[in-house]
Amino acid sequence: MPASAPPSPSAAGPAAPAVVPKNVRWVLLGIMLAMLLAMLDNMVVGTAMPTIVSDLSGMEHISWVVTAYTLATAVTTPIWGKFGDLIGRKPMYLASIAVFIAGSALCGASQSMTQLIVFRALQGIGAGGIGAGAFALIAALVPPRERGKYQGMTASVMAIGTIGGPLLGGFITGHFGWRWAFYVNLPVGLLGLVWLSLTLRVPAKRIKARVDWSGIALLTLTISAIVLAATWAGTSYAWGSWQILALGAVAAAGLAAFVAVEKRVAEPVVPLSVLTGHRNFPLAMVLVLAAGVVMFGAGLYLPLFQQTVQGASAANSGLLMLPMMIPVVIVSTIAGKVMSATGKYRIFPIVGTAFLAVGLGLLATMDTSTSRLTTCAYMVLVGIGLGCVLQMATTIAQNSVSLRDMGAAMSSAMLFRTLGGSLGVALFGSMFTRAVGSRLPGGGSGTGADAQAPAEVPAGARDAYLAAVADGTQQIVLFAAILCAVAFVAAVFVVEVPLRKPGAPAVPAPADEDGKVPVRPAS
Repeated sequence: MPASAPPSPSAAGPAAPAVVPKNVRWVLLGIMLAMLLAMLDNMVVGTAMPTIVSDLSGMEHISWVVTAYTLATAVTTPIWGKFGDLIGRKPMYLASIAVFIAGSALCGASQSMTQLIVFRALQGIGAGGIGAGAFALIAALVPPRERGKYQGMTASVMAIGTIGGPLLGGFITGHFGWRWAFYVNLPVGLLGLVWLSLTLRVPAKRIKARVDWSGIALLTLTISAIVLAATWAGTSYAWGSWQILALGAVAAAGLAAFVAVEKRVAEPVVPLSVLTGHRNFPLAMVLVLAAGVVMFGAGLYLPLFQQTVQGASAANSGLLMLPMMIPVVIVSTIAGKVMSATGKYRIFPIVGTAFLAVGLGLLATMDTSTSRLTTCAYMVLVGIGLGCVLQMATTIAQNSVSLRDMGAAMSSAMLFRTLGGSLGVALFGSMFTRAVGSRLPGGGSGTGADAQAPAEVPAGARDAYLAAVADGTQQIVLFAAILCAVAFVAAVFVVEVPLRKPGAPAVPAPADEDGKVPVRPAS
């Protein structure tokens, strides 16, 4: 394990868990209300995406509407988290909500796909701060072992976001138009902004420390190169083209330079000690990345498959996502209560990744003859897997770092989740466009193939178009299934470290070969 860095200005004393306020439920409700913004946005926009593409045109740009959002989120998440550690989590969290609200308003007013993509990027910048700040605030207010007491509240918010999101997206798109899929964020965001301004009380310390601008620049360059390569490879440029190879070289060089810079600066934007301090943290990041790929990919392309191939309306597509969303809420609630009562959690990511791999593998068998009932049955398995993995991966990560670095650690977790989603959507977009283009008559790119109205495709080409969409969806979910199989291997190697209680050491000791944690301080 690397030697500890000299104490920085922000580490005046040992980190201790924050005193849980008497009105913690009200505070947590405000935090989760802000989190609901991003949850609703992903689900609502995913359901409304075919209608957006139909109205603004440009099937070839569908992945960029999501990629711009997730790329901006991934790039800015560690920046928000680090500034929250240095300046104060409350002001940075409120600022991120304000940015998200502004981006939502501009997205709703977009007149072209280009405008929508740009404003989605602004919205993603705000989402990066919401995700990083929310997890850091919850981790500081409630220690992992006590978190089960508030699981009912968390599950309720998840239910609104995961179950209500697709329903709301289908209802809004069908009755008010897709623009209100973004405008709905405004009242929720303003309510959360006022709520937290009045109830959230955390120390607002402004620390004099040098900002790691070089690390921020290198991280931005590296992530952008990776996502752009994943987006363009196989569609705009061949995999072996000089453009893709150049982006790969830039990403590799940027990553190497970023690691070198983070080793020597006093306040790194992503402390390497967070990633290397305990083996559970990088393993949890694998789980988080896989969950991000599944969440973003399923949220975008399953509604597209259901509306295009299976003939569901926008409203019905929202209803058909329920078989995946309901198990997420139920299973995560049960897993949280078991974890809080027993302190055991290792079994859940193992079981969860197994369910994900199997469920996605079955979804990869869908074709134009697959019934909606069969699709829903497979989605139930995916929902059970996500319910086991989503919460536990974050808890494992939180329990593996000190409270002083909680902001950076949780922003790193959000970085992996959003980067997984961004890479997943980019790769999925490339695979989908290539599959559709190769199967359409004339080998076109699919541009003009309206996902919302396949009946308008010429009769002679309609069957080929539906088969092409089904083939593209098969490739996407098969890739996700393979990734979840890799995550299953990572879950097997997770060590059962006792969950931290109030006043307990912030960093667990490394485990021995038998998986038992010796009673000694962390090295």
